[in-house]
Amino acid sequence: MADLVNIGFGNYVNTQKVVAVVNPDAAPIKRMVQNAREAQKVIDATQGRRTKSVLVLETEQIVLSAMQPDTIARRFAANIMAEQDMKGEEQ
Repeated sequence: MADLVNIGFGNYVNTQKVVAVVNPDAAPIKRMVQNAREAQKVIDATQGRRTKSVLVLETEQIVLSAMQPDTIARRFAANIMAEQDMKGEEQ
């Protein structure tokens, strides 16, 4: 089953497909986003807000989020902890 994490405004991403969550301010990341836009591989989940994080997926798609990268990372960690707790209860 796919584990989904909220990346803001009711938008979710499959945690198993995410390779990286990065800050969009660095020049290489800006170029990566622009190249992905040109290739129509950008999913904009910002709801018109400022992009604060960029999620890179295994499929070479880019997801833009209005949440801070550390907030998304904490949510990923919480999902992992909850998953481990569930596995421990099953045994």
